[in-house]
Amino acid sequence: MARPGRLLVVLVLAGLLGQAAAAQDVPQGPAGGDFPVATADTPILTIDLESLFQESEFGKAVVSDYNAERRALANENRNIAEDLRAEELELTERRPDMAPEVFREEAAEFDEKARGIRDAQDAKEAAIEDSLASAQDEFVRVIQPILGEILTDRGASVIMHQQSVLLSLDRIDITEAAIARIDAQIGDGAAFRQD
Repeated sequence: MARPGRLLVVLVLAGLLGQAAAAQDVPQGPAGGDFPVATADTPILTIDLESLFQESEFGKAVVSDYNAERRALANENRNIAEDLRAEELELTERRPDMAPEVFREEAAEFDEKARGIRDAQDAKEAAIEDSLASAQDEFVRVIQPILGEILTDRGASVIMHQQSVLLSLDRIDITEAAIARIDAQIGDGAAFRQD
């Protein structure tokens, strides 16, 4: 559901910003000086982007809204299909008593009506998908500073998507820590999500 490619680019950019911020925050003393120098446990962190979205309160709220809209549309489509079948049956039953040209005209009107309804329902489905994509984009925008904080706190340079990594140690995965911090700072994201 989430789009890993887009999220990955954002996270790499956040990593670069975090690295720059970390470089400014690390005290630099003379060689052998008295100042402690922050050292990264690892310069690379990994994150599961799908889990980050789907398991955060923000993502769960978005997915819940999305599923509710999809169910409502499916119910609406079923009701419309039943109404159209009834209308088509009624037209078919009246056919023997109708002049051929009148039947053809009403049948053409019915087909045009059915196509218009189908186009309108397709547009509603596209709007629901666009709404999900917009919410994912907003999620990425909102979490960038939070991920930047984690990057700086850990003294790392970059956050990579787990799917891009062939082999790694579990200790560099920050997914759970990121979810906890995102939930603590933005909750279900109601302040950021558009209704």
